[in-house]
Amino acid sequence: MPLIFLLLAPLAEGLICLLLRSRLLMERVSIASAVINFVLAVIVARHVGRYQTMSVLNGFLFADAMSALVVLLTAFVALMCAFYAVSYLRADLEQARISSGRLKEYYTLTPLFVFAMFLVALANNLGVMWVAIEGTTLASVLLIAFYNQKPSLEAAWKYIIIGSIGISLALFGTLLTYYSAAHVVGIESIEGLNWSRLILEAQKLDPKAMRLAFIFILLGYGTKAGVAPMHTWKPDSYSEAPVPSAAILAAAVSNCALYGIMRFNVLTSRCLGPDFSGSLLLYFGIGSMLLAVPFILVQRSIRRLLAYSSIDHTGIMLVGLGIGSSLSSLGTLLHMVYHAISKPLLFFCAGNVQQKFQSAHFRRIGGGVINVMPVTGTLFLAVALAVTGTPPFCLFQSELTILSACFQNHNLWVGSIFVGCVVTIFAGFLYHIGQLNLGSPPRGVAPSESDWWRLGPMLLLAALVLLLGFWLPSPLYRLIQQAGQIIGSAP
Repeated sequence: MPLIFLLLAPLAEGLICLLLRSRLLMERVSIASAVINFVLAVIVARHVGRYQTMSVLNGFLFADAMSALVVLLTAFVALMCAFYAVSYLRADLEQARISSGRLKEYYTLTPLFVFAMFLVALANNLGVMWVAIEGTTLASVLLIAFYNQKPSLEAAWKYIIIGSIGISLALFGTLLTYYSAAHVVGIESIEGLNWSRLILEAQKLDPKAMRLAFIFILLGYGTKAGVAPMHTWKPDSYSEAPVPSAAILAAAVSNCALYGIMRFNVLTSRCLGPDFSGSLLLYFGIGSMLLAVPFILVQRSIRRLLAYSSIDHTGIMLVGLGIGSSLSSLGTLLHMVYHAISKPLLFFCAGNVQQKFQSAHFRRIGGGVINVMPVTGTLFLAVALAVTGTPPFCLFQSELTILSACFQNHNLWVGSIFVGCVVTIFAGFLYHIGQLNLGSPPRGVAPSESDWWRLGPMLLLAALVLLLGFWLPSPLYRLIQQAGQIIGSAP
């Protein structure tokens, strides 16, 4: 039943907010629903941690450790964004950037967005998973165009066009997977695309069809994840969407797309062996990291800087998947968890700065953020260090784990490029955020800090980013280990 309620709760929230007129009531409904979703996600994760799987409706909804982990991260990110959005959208209303109608649009579309992400992780059928990923595109494109300005409309059009091409490629890959399994499960079987059935028959799938299917899947879902060179929608979308929506795109939607790639990678590895899909994942992962480096070094906008950081971290996770060992699988999932916790904090800090200085461009802001907004500035500097893999923060552990797996598997060229990219991106991030925080603030900008609707989730995220560098709760670690055994289960 928790699986069903996980899908019904955001749908009910969207319907209720559509009927409400009071801003205060919409805020309360949004927060209450986000809390309920997170509690349900914890229940699912605990059940899966004990019993391995969970299913309802004759297996239509299915959760294993991978599903439970993605659902848990999605619910957590949505919860943090629900609290942050209260004050952020109030400020937009006061500054006349949005109308009350736009506010209702946000509170109606966001739960549909969350519903689609939950369905991605809980759908047993890979075709339904494809529909759900397309659903995240349809729900989020209107949030990218939220401010109804020329740049936001251009970003939304770019997102929908590039995303539609990518999702079409993923559809071809899904159909080819169905074709490759037809002689095993039967061409008219409703289980022909069920993950729980395909994983048992993976070694019997048609090798030629699966080889082509994985290429289409990697290109298709890779577009959604922002893998280079299919990444070009990301900087514009992250810059123009409301900050809470951009945080969900960066920390939750990317996980859903990577989740799809992981599922098909397991099937392909069991059918063809790990070398074919692993090599493709390594090339695209290293390519994404290399592409992010120059754009981070010369970046002029805070939120575009965060977009290229997301491209880099997607590349890191693809490298972990491509190595294909049990250690790299563990590192990949740890990185997924840590990135989902740290990236919203980066966006929240950027959102505070942007609303305070009325710009997201480094030159227009100047410097002195830490003097004008001491809490935001301090957290911005700390999370910038964390997201670039600086010890003792948690992302250092996951990056070190993936790097160790590189050298254990004698991928010296991958490890060398990995280190070079991480070090260069660290230098670029430190330069930009240092310039932003240090120095004297522009004249006429009075010192003030955000309210607790924003600072509360920001301080919680900062505490988690630091705490997880020293201690990982055992139930969460067991769930990550179980998921690692699934994605690293190729013979």
